[in-house]
Amino acid sequence: MNKLILTTAALALTAGMSFADTIRMGTEGAYPPYNFINDAGEVDGFERELGDELCARAELTCEWVVNDWDSIIPNLVSGNYDTIIAGMSITAERDEVIDFTQNYTQPDPSAYMALSADVDLSGAVIAAQTNTIQASFIAASGATLVEFATPEETVAAVKNGEADAVLADKSYLNPVAEGDADLVLLAQQELIGGGVGMGLRESDAKLRGKFDAAIASMKADGSLNALIAKWEVGEQF
Repeated sequence: MNKLILTTAALALTAGMSFADTIRMGTEGAYPPYNFINDAGEVDGFERELGDELCARAELTCEWVVNDWDSIIPNLVSGNYDTIIAGMSITAERDEVIDFTQNYTQPDPSAYMALSADVDLSGAVIAAQTNTIQASFIAASGATLVEFATPEETVAAVKNGEADAVLADKSYLNPVAEGDADLVLLAQQELIGGGVGMGLRESDAKLRGKFDAAIASMKADGSLNALIAKWEVGEQF
């Protein structure tokens, strides 16, 4: 899942969540099917539908804020919005800076996509979105990593020959490969991360509790599994 590995310490807020009238939901808006901007210019996708339902169950009024991926955690900590709901995998590194709700998806397999099924990954140049767990995985694997700011740029790097393959969430790459006859998904996959959750400031334990309860209720009544199946974002609970 989109997966920031922090290399610098983020600012800490000294005040807890005061539960203003509106909770601002921060997302990237560039990672379908998790989140994207539709033709009407609105946030759409699995996390838009999920987030709206979670807010309703938590009896919160919410609005959506779009933020670039590479600054999405610092801007949460700085107070530009109150949650991150952006395909973010739960990792120990991130949990040192922010808190997470329980996961609302299972770990999503990461897949490789290339122009040919014969790519030798052991000596390949592999593209990944910057500050993701895929980028960290490639860097530790011995392959050559090239990073790009957006997922679209990682795909373009494969098509224009800058990279031999791209590593990203399978749920993101699968429709890309299906829509482009020049691209193929490779058989090898990687299982990275601990599932996707909502990120919140460490000082906002009360707000985290409200969203935790809402996620748990959706797991219990089957509605979360229905959304996962609808948007094809991974295995059901």
